[in-house]
Amino acid sequence: MSAKGRPERELLPPGGRARSAKGAPRSASDAIPAPRYPAKIATYADALKRARNLPRPLVFTNGVFDVLHRGHVTYLDQARSLGASLVVAVNSDESVRRLGKDRDRPLNPLEDRMSVLAALASVDLVVPFETDTPRDLIAACLPDVLVKGGDYTAATTAGAAEVAAAGGKFVAIPFASAHSTTALVERIRR
Repeated sequence: MSAKGRPERELLPPGGRARSAKGAPRSASDAIPAPRYPAKIATYADALKRARNLPRPLVFTNGVFDVLHRGHVTYLDQARSLGASLVVAVNSDESVRRLGKDRDRPLNPLEDRMSVLAALASVDLVVPFETDTPRDLIAACLPDVLVKGGDYTAATTAGAAEVAAAGGKFVAIPFASAHSTTALVERIRR
């Protein structure tokens, strides 16, 4: 075990073949632990219980997060800094289509988008939602801080009124850069 309580990773000899305790060759993949990020992905049904067990203050945000870019990770890192835990609700594929994005969006399916988000250190829990907005999930979780991008206000954000009524606050994080998934997709298509 390392000083941080994690299993030590085995260093492989030249040629990449590790040996078992009995000296038999093992594959390199035997020494690599399974990824940890899947533990941060919740089902919608399990999300409320898991969110209640996270340290407070609890921060909540949501979005499509189709093709993760610098603007997204900056935003998520800033959101996380507003509390002790960050929950990210992700639009289902069908929910994205109802938002009126391009006909071929999302480019990445829900499971992939959730996995990429869960792998970020700033994110503590990722949950999908099928509805047009996560208002019901927000009202059930009642985060201490509800966060959206700079183009939103409390009046245009689903769940902001419920959070404020429970003593929480709404924060709009200004865009730190001009990154946009839609603009990126258009640039790739050219």
